[in-house]
Amino acid sequence: MIELQNVSKYYFSLRALHNVSLAVKRGEVVGLLGPNGAGKTTLFKLIAGLLHPDSGNIRPTNGRWPTIGYKPDRLLFPNHLRITEYLAMIAGLANLPAEAQEKAVFDALVQVDLVSHANKRIGDCSKGMRQRLGLAQAMLGNPALLLLDEPSNGLDPNGQAEMQALIKKLHAAGKTILLSSHQLEEVTAVCTQLIILNNGQVHYQNSMVDALTISPHTLIQADRDLADIAHIIQAQHPEIQVQGNQIQLRGQAMPLRREILAILLQSQYDVLHVEQKHVTLAEIYARAVK
Repeated sequence: MIELQNVSKYYFSLRALHNVSLAVKRGEVVGLLGPNGAGKTTLFKLIAGLLHPDSGNIRPTNGRWPTIGYKPDRLLFPNHLRITEYLAMIAGLANLPAEAQEKAVFDALVQVDLVSHANKRIGDCSKGMRQRLGLAQAMLGNPALLLLDEPSNGLDPNGQAEMQALIKKLHAAGKTILLSSHQLEEVTAVCTQLIILNNGQVHYQNSMVDALTISPHTLIQADRDLADIAHIIQAQHPEIQVQGNQIQLRGQAMPLRREILAILLQSQYDVLHVEQKHVTLAEIYARAVK
């Protein structure tokens, strides 16, 4: 749908993005992770056309730009207006045909579950309702690509769960979504692709399925500290690590599980737990921004 090739953006001497290349494919939910200042918001504004790159290219992959809806991180609303009044104003500013504006507003309210609050003043809305209003604004006109900058920012756990369910519903309806988040659980739950930015550069790209199934390892937990026999266990293979009462077997050491268990039992240790594990998103993120 959208492709970036060697895109760089500077604010005077500050480098926001440097030689960023990535693709947002149709039907995907792309999670954009990175610490504050990594360049995520600048990337959103470049794709939305609010900024222009200093170098590189941003282009549609099929030669025709998709319609784009953008929800920024910082939401500023006229608090004196009611929800429907505000969305009607935005529909007009977006040049939607006059005869289609009322239906566009209603459809957006339906999709974010705000129909029952349509006449509520924005100043009386909760944080969760304001986030959903920002999403409704982005969805006016039924755009093919949604750019969601921190859609769960400031929400309590229930609000976060509701936002995740909403994003899943939009994905099931065929929307392509690029979202940034500091909520690793949210990214794991809703995203199909993963991109990690740091210092204005892409440090990691992968599908979510591949990301979470790489680097499997076996974890063995004993009943007490293993310091007395750690040297014996680690001598079995260089990819075995012993820390406290836990043993990790990675890579080619994983088939040695039976041998390690036998050493533990022969040394009068009890085995409390054996688990086959995979790398977590938190571990992937930590390595990428290290």
